[in-house]
Amino acid sequence: MNYNLKKAGSSLLNALSNHSELVMEAYFSGSINEADCTPKVINNLLDLKVIWRPENERQLRLRPALRTLLEESLQDENNRQIDANIGSSLVSIKTQAEHYKEALNAGRFKEAESMLSDVTERVYSLTDMLATNVRLLWSRISNEFGYVATVDAKIRENELAQSQVSELLNQLSMFQFDQLSDISGSHRELRHLLVVTLQSSFAHCTQELSLAQAKLIDLLGRFREFKGRTRLLKGFVLHLEQNPSFAPQNYSTLSNVPALFNVAENTIAAAAIDVNNVEQEQSLLEVMSNIKHVNRQRDTRTNLNNASPLTMQDENAIELQESLLKSEVDAFFCAVIDSGTNQTALDYYKTENLDFDPEVWLYQVIGGFHGLPEQDKSYFALETRGVPDPVFSGNFVITDIEIGLQ
Repeated sequence: MNYNLKKAGSSLLNALSNHSELVMEAYFSGSINEADCTPKVINNLLDLKVIWRPENERQLRLRPALRTLLEESLQDENNRQIDANIGSSLVSIKTQAEHYKEALNAGRFKEAESMLSDVTERVYSLTDMLATNVRLLWSRISNEFGYVATVDAKIRENELAQSQVSELLNQLSMFQFDQLSDISGSHRELRHLLVVTLQSSFAHCTQELSLAQAKLIDLLGRFREFKGRTRLLKGFVLHLEQNPSFAPQNYSTLSNVPALFNVAENTIAAAAIDVNNVEQEQSLLEVMSNIKHVNRQRDTRTNLNNASPLTMQDENAIELQESLLKSEVDAFFCAVIDSGTNQTALDYYKTENLDFDPEVWLYQVIGGFHGLPEQDKSYFALETRGVPDPVFSGNFVITDIEIGLQ
């Protein structure tokens, strides 16, 4: 460790701490009023390179490096400068990496450790610079250049940001990871720094810059639209100032309508209730309630006119018919077992001269088959016969059922 550098750094930080109000005053006002400070303080800050005098008989100002540090630390929206000097940083990193490998191969491990620390510092400085540049861009875009007042100034700031994005993308094209991989070789520390860290930062920065560029183009179009509308409004205001008695005419009463209004023929819009208008909600509810009432009365009258006389059926007769139908189905299954051959339900129906409806008979046979226990059902095989529906595709009309043993 260099003791002199450490002592000089401590002196600089102490001076910034002791004269923080003076430094911040110079940051916001742009210069230092020498009448408010003693010559000793001025000379001390000049020796420490905190302030400087650009020309003779000019006021003292903060050093650009210190101003940049304050802008980045405070995230000041006035910081519109982007450091795009990536090429110089890459050359410096490559040079220090070669020094590290040379010292390591020569057995100078202490020097190699110092060189590796220098490479690490430069790599992380480069990645931090890229992240800072992206942050500055997005900060300005999110603010929509609110630090300027006019639309023209916003357009100029937008064009400046687009040029900075293009410059950053051109600088990022200088990353050649195949060359960095060759420089790293088999050194794990170098490969982690030059390939993994830099490539991750490169990918993130490239993606963010592409998104920022698209957003800037969108904002530029919006600003130009505002500018056009503002110019139109200013022209109308100027016209009113020059013609105070101007009043729009009722063009519908003129015989010669201007071409601007004579675009299409007059049409009468169809009347309709606005369901989104709260003021018409009550009227809409009344109309709907009357419609329901009319339909209900009409349906009631129709049902009363078409109603058939109410007849009572004997429940015992219905139960007896269902019992006979189930018994015939059981007899049909027993006939299949006794014959040992396949039989169709309609053939059995005709042979036995049954009095049931054929369709009800088929339904009962299907229900009887599915109602069997799983062990008994495994003895039978059911196959449906029929034809596709000629009108409704996808439907299959069952005309008969074949039952057999398996």
